Amino acid sequence: MKNARQVPAVTSLPQSPRDEADHRVRRYALTMTIRIVCFGLMVLVQPYGWYTWVFGISAAVLPYIAVVFANAGSDSTETTAESPLREIDAPRPTPLDSEPSAPQIFTIHEGPKEP
Repeated sequence: MKNARQVPAVTSLPQSPRDEADHRVRRYALTMTIRIVCFGLMVLVQPYGWYTWVFGISAAVLPYIAVVFANAGSDSTETTAESPLREIDAPRPTPLDSEPSAPQIFTIHEGPKEP
């Protein structure tokens, strides 16, 4: 008996490329917005203190973090490879009603050409 082909469930399918790209762009834009806020807080918050350094370091490190998170795939589902061949039950050949006759045999003799 052949293995039954398993149909994937909707919840196990990976995210579409368009949705994944949109998600990555939104995540990158959010991280860059936080970076701009850190720059603003670094300049505007008075008196300057240790938190100014925290805002400055955050603004310097966030581009790297944004790129790494944007390039990381968000697909955490494990997909299994499926065989590209379809398993189809072929019909049995129909038996011949007539008796098989003796096969025709052709014999070829090779030799030198006579002049």
